Amino acid sequence: MHDLPPPLVTWFAGKGWTPRRHQLEMLEVARRGEHGLLVAATGAGKTLAGFLPSLVELIERPVDTLHTLYVSPLKALTVDVQRNLLTPVEDMGLDIRIETRSGDTPSDRKARQRVKPPQMLLTTPESLSLLLSYPDSFTMFSALKTIVVDEVHAFATGKRGDLLSLCMARLQRIAPGLRRVALSATVADPDEYRAWLAPDGDINAVSLVEGEPGADPNISILLPEDPIPWAGHSGRYAAAQVMAEIETHRTTIVFCNTRSLAELIFQDLWSVNELKLPIGIHHGSLSREARRKVELAMAEGRLRALVATASLDLGVDWGDVDCVIQMGAPKGASRLLQRTGRANHRLDEPSEAILVPGNRFEYLEARAALDAVEQGELDHEVFRRGALDVLAQHIMACACAAPFAEGEMLDELRSALPYSALSDELFGQVLGYIESGGYALKAYDRFKRLTQGPDGLWRVTHPKFVAQHRLNAGIIVEATMLNVRFRNGRSVGKVEEAFAATLSPGDTFFFAGLVLEVERQEVEDLIVKATSKPARIPTYGGARMPISTNLADRVRRFLAEPEQWHRFPTDVREWLEMQQRRSSLPEPGQLLIETFERERRHHMVVYSFEGWNAHQALGMLVTKRMETLGLKPLGFVASDYAIATYSLEPVADPRPLFSPDILEHEFVDWVQQSSLLKRAFREVAVIGGLVERQHPGKRKTGKQVSFSTDLIYDVLRRYEPDHLLLRAAWDDARARMTDVGRLAHLLERANDTILHVDLPRVSPLAVPVLVLIGRERVSQASAEDSLLIEAEALVAEAMATD
Repeated sequence: MHDLPPPLVTWFAGKGWTPRRHQLEMLEVARRGEHGLLVAATGAGKTLAGFLPSLVELIERPVDTLHTLYVSPLKALTVDVQRNLLTPVEDMGLDIRIETRSGDTPSDRKARQRVKPPQMLLTTPESLSLLLSYPDSFTMFSALKTIVVDEVHAFATGKRGDLLSLCMARLQRIAPGLRRVALSATVADPDEYRAWLAPDGDINAVSLVEGEPGADPNISILLPEDPIPWAGHSGRYAAAQVMAEIETHRTTIVFCNTRSLAELIFQDLWSVNELKLPIGIHHGSLSREARRKVELAMAEGRLRALVATASLDLGVDWGDVDCVIQMGAPKGASRLLQRTGRANHRLDEPSEAILVPGNRFEYLEARAALDAVEQGELDHEVFRRGALDVLAQHIMACACAAPFAEGEMLDELRSALPYSALSDELFGQVLGYIESGGYALKAYDRFKRLTQGPDGLWRVTHPKFVAQHRLNAGIIVEATMLNVRFRNGRSVGKVEEAFAATLSPGDTFFFAGLVLEVERQEVEDLIVKATSKPARIPTYGGARMPISTNLADRVRRFLAEPEQWHRFPTDVREWLEMQQRRSSLPEPGQLLIETFERERRHHMVVYSFEGWNAHQALGMLVTKRMETLGLKPLGFVASDYAIATYSLEPVADPRPLFSPDILEHEFVDWVQQSSLLKRAFREVAVIGGLVERQHPGKRKTGKQVSFSTDLIYDVLRRYEPDHLLLRAAWDDARARMTDVGRLAHLLERANDTILHVDLPRVSPLAVPVLVLIGRERVSQASAEDSLLIEAEALVAEAMATD
């Protein structure tokens, strides 16, 4: 068996297994001393492939120091891997200690691990960063041979990826012979990940190993007995059919795209669970104890179904899962493949997945996702430059461990791909920020965390800043909720701060059956008054997963290719045929805009397919421009596929509403007037170490953190508008809330590609987005009935053959 040590040969034989080709290739890569990226299907033994070289080395040359570091994005994953790795190690009788380290690890074990680490340590990016902030990190990691990054696609392109990239640069300096390994099931462009993984971005230093393809997944679309709904994006109508699937499978994971939908689907399934089968729920808002309880029940085979969110997208290995059901559209081919892989962790047997589209557009999206998976076309990730707040946090961690020389630190940082283009000037600004807080804050001692000594080395100014850093380090800043209340103090509920951040004084929205006007936003309160004005913004709630560009392009092609429609159910085909007859269907490069009058309001529907986040931002900007042009907008709604505005005056020519300068004028004004920038600043201030969340023995409330950051924000906006963290906040605000890149692309092509169709009445394609206008006008209890009546009226009007 390719020179495997006897214990491994015996273990494989005892299991009746033969090592897979890619597992042995990873061993060869290790023996050549090269870094490696493994891309292999779920169920192909990726984890074992990643650890196999380490097991071989530890059998052949036992050591009593830290040999292998395994980093995963989820605490649950490290626990799962420890369980799966401990079994073969115990079976072989190997003297190898394997431990986990995360925020949940007891403090006495953490202290012991730094002095006497195990040979294999399983951890998260944040816990690794904290380890590197201790002086003994140089000793702890000096003999480190391998770092294994699991599920690399899940976080390489975000802030946690920035942090891990910087941590690997530091580890490489401590242990120059360190070998880097990354594992993933779904990667569209392996070369991008090879560059991210490599020291100094040298793609040739990383060998790519591709696993043998597994059996093609068996993915189907669940069709209701009645026609596919016109609106909604949850698939809740199919609860009884989903329950029937659960009854016929051993164990089913039911994936939902949001936590609120997971709760609703869980209740819906219980209401039709006549056999009283055990069903659980798992999402990030649940307590750690509740999640662990459910994970254990799944591992022991005690549940027949689990309703879950993205918290289970990644590789927790439950062998009895034989079906995955996706409620609503998958939003991306890679995500669909990742979730499908949770069913049946056996490479030579097909995974089974069922998609439950919420409406007709979502049926097209589900069909597009199936086609993409069949053709092996995955969604591309967007790699971007590293975040400045993460950089500041990492430099502070390094300073906590030992004084550093400026030139050496800069070289080390540039060896991490996200920071490879870091200029001397920008590095100097980051150092200056940690040294004094910046020009506007330099009078305050509490911001003077670093100082440069006569020897030229940078060091922490006082031990209290070391303790402060370790208490507050981390990349994930929990979202806060704002109380919605009147001036007299009466509260009407809570909204996510992400939604409140998009509101300016004077904006109106539906909430709790009322039309509310924003008066002002305080630290943790949104102060409102009841109003008789029309509600501007009927949809509220935080950002959602937007449809991927790849799937959006495929849906556009479906609309433009009637020869494909025979593949669709009759009701979907008739919907598109009637749209073709009554209005138009856009070519892939066109921007179709329909205008029509309905119930004394003038509607404009824009079929832009750029995803909900981009559409929310564009809706805000377009209605503000409509206001300037005297069109008297009343509001807008957005879906992944379209935006609908409604106004008192008709839009004769939509072109002036979609000129690219909207991003220079209205966009900047909107971001600065709303609380969007302030919210983004709060996060970067926490990550960048300007404001601490915790003090020894106590944790600040969200209100206290908000108060601190809002004060600093106002000072910087006034006295130092070019402050490092304000720039970082701008980057975050633009990227996260608005998908500004997709927005810019849409606006660049808009004027040349607009196809404006003025109609006598609503079109079939407009029905799914127009139904949203009525969603928040009614109390929750009567919402479903009212929306049904509204949808039926719209459908009758749109599909009338006269």
